[in-house]
Amino acid sequence: MRVHGRVRTGLDFRSILTNVMAMAETTLPNTADAGLEVRTQFVRNRNALLARADFGEMFVDYYLHLSANQIKVAPEHDAMFKRAIAAFTLHCASRPWKEMTAWTINFQQPLVNLFLTGDNETGAITGRVFDENVKVGPENLFYADVVRGREPKRRSAVTFTGSDPLAAAEKFYTQSEQRGARFFQLGEEEFALVSEHPDCDLPWFAALTADEVKTLEPKETLALMERRIYRWHCGCNQERMMEVLAPTMKADPEGLFAGDPKVEIRCPRCGARHAITREALEAFVAGAKER
Repeated sequence: MRVHGRVRTGLDFRSILTNVMAMAETTLPNTADAGLEVRTQFVRNRNALLARADFGEMFVDYYLHLSANQIKVAPEHDAMFKRAIAAFTLHCASRPWKEMTAWTINFQQPLVNLFLTGDNETGAITGRVFDENVKVGPENLFYADVVRGREPKRRSAVTFTGSDPLAAAEKFYTQSEQRGARFFQLGEEEFALVSEHPDCDLPWFAALTADEVKTLEPKETLALMERRIYRWHCGCNQERMMEVLAPTMKADPEGLFAGDPKVEIRCPRCGARHAITREALEAFVAGAKER
């Protein structure tokens, strides 16, 4: 979080993940916005699922979010994050409806964390780049947190090599999902995911290229499964930010505000700026005690 122009490290990355998965009740996306359509199709006779979308509109919304919140991302990290957005959204579109997912992709070279979270029930996708206070480790790590309905949260973690988020996601599928997945960039902003289903034609699957995926329809029999709409949207609000600040407020209010009447915090999920007054936070904490 950022307080009085200074960067504080009160939230480590595990705390961020805990807060993210607890922040389910947020402001909902505006369904009047067209959003991004992801089409999923079953490739008959090959037993594979194809998910495909053009991410141009979502990338525009992501850049508008950066501009509105004065967030600067290094070009190298920005390029990686856009590929991660594509992989994550296609993954969500191929998963059950009542599922909330968060990915944390830790790269050691360059040293950066990419964080993404999505809610299939609302179609909200958001995330951010963390390039400060990134933990140095012996290898890259990919964490996936999943909440399905009222079931307990499930977490998996895998290691991977390289600096491509698409390759990292493929390794996650192989090791954690126990099935293959291939991600392809079909155009400047168009991406596709082809994933294994039982009895998949594995030689065909392994030999696929981006050019072949572009022209699957005339060559293969495709059955439309779903059309899902996703939007770049976090839904963070003042109440949720006060939930994040409440433990620090209870433990060290003077250290939190340092004599100032308000504190600025960046949302742990998307980096959006929120200004919280001391008076409002005191009232929130007092109300929480009464409830």
